[in-house]
Amino acid sequence: MFCNLDTMALAGFESIGVQATLPRGAKVFQEDEPSNGVFVICTGQVKLSCTSKEGRTLILKIAMPGDVLGLGAVISGSRYEVTAETIEPTEIKSIRRDDFLSFIQKHGEASLHAAKALSGEYKAAFFDARRLALSGSAAGRLASVLLDWGKAASCGKPEMRFTMALTHEELANLVGSSRETVTRMLGRFKREKLIQMRGTSLLILSPHRLEELSA
Repeated sequence: MFCNLDTMALAGFESIGVQATLPRGAKVFQEDEPSNGVFVICTGQVKLSCTSKEGRTLILKIAMPGDVLGLGAVISGSRYEVTAETIEPTEIKSIRRDDFLSFIQKHGEASLHAAKALSGEYKAAFFDARRLALSGSAAGRLASVLLDWGKAASCGKPEMRFTMALTHEELANLVGSSRETVTRMLGRFKREKLIQMRGTSLLILSPHRLEELSA
């Protein structure tokens, strides 16, 4: 979000916030807490989820390096809408709310970047909702999620390889299915040579066929 700022704005961004490495399972912030800052993911992955009154948890997204967490809540002055929890050792830059608001007020370019990031969050939420509501099969929803992660991890390179940091239960929660179905679908994808899995490392072998499944 802030990589392409001008020299002065970039220097201002680097002068605020504190960087820290969090272990797996650390809570970055909790759903319904007052928003006291934004968090930029430098390395690692963060699970974003929400919980119903009955205690049911829905995983909404896996945030990747470059994502800014808590942006909407901080700008609107509302509470955090989700819980953010690391799913692997993660390096995060935390910026206090007042410092962040002062920064984007001072630098118009940074304010525009923040607006673009919020627009991106809206589009991502829309596509995720459409995937859950309109995809006709669990295989299609799972294929779509794997493709999204593969594209994000590849950074434009041909090889789509990433670390599967979620359990089958968590992955099922994300795609609106059961753990047994996800395990069965992953096994099918491996047999059909759509993916290759070694431990937690997953390589997408046939993105075009996964694309067809997710359509």
